[in-house]
Amino acid sequence: MAPCRVTFRGWACRVERASYGGTDRIALPLYDVADGEPVAVATVNMPELSLAADEVVIKDYSENEGMLATLIAAGVVSPPLREVQGRYVTLYVCRCLI
Repeated sequence: MAPCRVTFRGWACRVERASYGGTDRIALPLYDVADGEPVAVATVNMPELSLAADEVVIKDYSENEGMLATLIAAGVVSPPLREVQGRYVTLYVCRCLI
């Protein structure tokens, strides 16, 4: 699957569909288009959370603030299907569209 391109916090990025080591859980890392360096990871791995095969948990706080809106606008993820509580924050379960 070809990576998708987004602009996140001023960086031109490519979003790749990957997985969390040894699992079928989807990870969405962002890399700088110019030099390939990592910019962010849009997702959080929550092994204790029951997810459908195409669902991801999006981190939209701290250094990832604005990530959810960026990924929705680019067609990378659906609008949130539900919210879940992390330790101190709200996270968003979305359908991965790439």
